[in-house]
Amino acid sequence: VQLQASGGGLVQAGDSLRLSCAASGRTLSSYAMGWFRQAPGKEREFVAGIRWSGGRTYYADSVKGRFTISRDNVKNTVYLQMSSLIPEDTAVYYCAARIVTNLKYAYWGQGTQVTVSS
Repeated sequence: VQLQASGGGLVQAGDSLRLSCAASGRTLSSYAMGWFRQAPGKEREFVAGIRWSGGRTYYADSVKGRFTISRDNVKNTVYLQMSSLIPEDTAVYYCAARIVTNLKYAYWGQGTQVTVSS
């Protein structure tokens, strides 16, 4: 599975931003997709996930109610809609994929920088 993330940028606190992750190379019905982020000096953390088949979603507590993960079956693209952004959301965001029967995300896209100014 090849993953291509895009959509990062510089925004102000309170703004919204949508990240995209285009997937190719495999049929995705047996995969789950996720967004992770890594802030400077911190470990990479899980942000949100979605099962391609069925669309069940998962969120980190820090983004619940502000971020929404979704998928487009036609475009093979996963989105992360981020609203009410705060400076603590500043990080490099990565999309990833895993086979649903494996808890480990084995496929990663390149990161996209999100910077939220106060």
